[in-house]
Amino acid sequence: MKARVKWVEDRTFTGTVEAGHQIVLGNAYGESGKPGPSPMELVLIGTGGCAAYDVIHILEKGREPVEDCTCDLTAERATTEPKVFVKIHMQFTVKGRGLNPAKVERAVQLSAEKYCSASAMMAKTAEVTHGVEVVDTAA
Repeated sequence: MKARVKWVEDRTFTGTVEAGHQIVLGNAYGESGKPGPSPMELVLIGTGGCAAYDVIHILEKGREPVEDCTCDLTAERATTEPKVFVKIHMQFTVKGRGLNPAKVERAVQLSAEKYCSASAMMAKTAEVTHGVEVVDTAA
């Protein structure tokens, strides 16, 4: 895996991955405003993306009728440098017709304990917790 981060101006950067996908990131404030997510916001988004990917993959493999999944993340950072994440809460909302709540909870648990490499890295400095809400769209 490779990526490149290039400085544009002020505190604005572009990040590019091997496949050519690109994102603007930075904390530049001024006339143009904030150009994109900060690096730490991207770390948080990546953690949620990794976990949500696992949950969907596990539920689809189990033939669960999943229609939607969101992962809302709330994080706290240390007050001193380096300001690592010290708490991360991941709240999953999974929707589908007749989803088995136990299977959804198990998918989140498997992601947290076995599959999500981003969560595993974050757990080295942060207390990572999870919540699950299952919404039956047939109701």
